[in-house]
Amino acid sequence: MRSILFIFLILILAVAGKAQTAYRDSLFSYQDNYKKELTSIIGKDTGFVQFFPIDTSYQVKATVKRLAKPKVFTMTTSGTAKQAQEILVVDFILHGKSYQLHGYQLLALLNSDNLKEHFFIPFTDNSSGLESYGGGRYLDFNLGDIKNNQLLIDFNKAYNPYCAFTSGYNCPIPPKENNLDVAVLAGERNFGKPGK
Repeated sequence: MRSILFIFLILILAVAGKAQTAYRDSLFSYQDNYKKELTSIIGKDTGFVQFFPIDTSYQVKATVKRLAKPKVFTMTTSGTAKQAQEILVVDFILHGKSYQLHGYQLLALLNSDNLKEHFFIPFTDNSSGLESYGGGRYLDFNLGDIKNNQLLIDFNKAYNPYCAFTSGYNCPIPPKENNLDVAVLAGERNFGKPGK
């Protein structure tokens, strides 16, 4: 009986190990593709794009509360303010503590067939301006990512706005309500090029 239980345990660990490897591989692929997309912004300097070590504890399941009526407001940016609407709030637990973030759509993008389902969660945290970009980071989603009022948030995919790399872009600044009182040591770090 003990040998059967031991074999069963080994099989469970093997399956879990494969899932972990597949998850890491998918994030490495995501990071590679992200760097390729950045070449139009930063040229050959993609070697200075840095990420925190992949950490599965920063992948959380959030409960989504859709707003019955979106709240339209003027979102502060690094340049000309943009009209946006808050469409939802997500509640989640990260490392044993409860947090909340708000999701937004930029009104100018709603006329695009490719982007009308898009929403983003810009945020700052206690690493902002230290290990990560001071202007905050973004997480992108589509409304179809919400299943049964649940949304999988993976902070390993948090990325910097273009303003982190160069001037001339009009980047939304995360509203104060999206400041997390915790250091999110996952996703993209500060751009590492000297002088930035």
